[in-house]
Amino acid sequence: MKDYDIIQKAIEEIESKTFGVTKQFLDVHEVVYDGNSPKIERIDKDRDDGTVIAYFPIKDEKFYLAISIDTEPQVSVKGVGTVPYCCVYFRATSEILSFQDLSVMTILKSTGGWSKGDRRKSTTIFRKYSSIHFEPNPEPDEFEDKLKKLLDFLDQDKSGVNSLVERANGYIQVAMEFHNGNTMLGGPHIDKNLMKRMALLNLGIDFDLYANGNLFK
Repeated sequence: MKDYDIIQKAIEEIESKTFGVTKQFLDVHEVVYDGNSPKIERIDKDRDDGTVIAYFPIKDEKFYLAISIDTEPQVSVKGVGTVPYCCVYFRATSEILSFQDLSVMTILKSTGGWSKGDRRKSTTIFRKYSSIHFEPNPEPDEFEDKLKKLLDFLDQDKSGVNSLVERANGYIQVAMEFHNGNTMLGGPHIDKNLMKRMALLNLGIDFDLYANGNLFK
């Protein structure tokens, strides 16, 4: 199945509002446009059941409008909903070690960090501790998929991750921003297999949850 067919079917739903939830959401929010067409941030083909999800960014918000597409027996809209912005990453901090010290503990390539004493950008405030971050999946995705992909990434260097956990307070950090459409936000789910994998890496997990956006009419 070509991406073009999926994209066209998803955009048709944005424009025609066949599903009630599409109209309900677009009555209080706007999708971002790229020229004359709604912008699609990502086409997700990772689901086991063959469903494809198109993620549409929302103007002035972090969460997404997600349109689920069936590809068999023909391309059709299966469902519409909102998906929270979700950031899932491994971080390690230290008041003693530098960013370079933290970096050499693992063969994994970091996606950011700083050393104690570094100045925060555009401020006169200096960092009070060092930090290193690993976020292998920054694109729009569901929480459980992001956690799985992070653990797949960390499993490539279990001894290095263990060093960061033991010597530098390493743990998994999650930040999520939901659409507060009707005050029923839902929440992240961690199944027993993911919990076992986290335990094998000696990992804790911390959540920062936010709600934003306009209420449904």
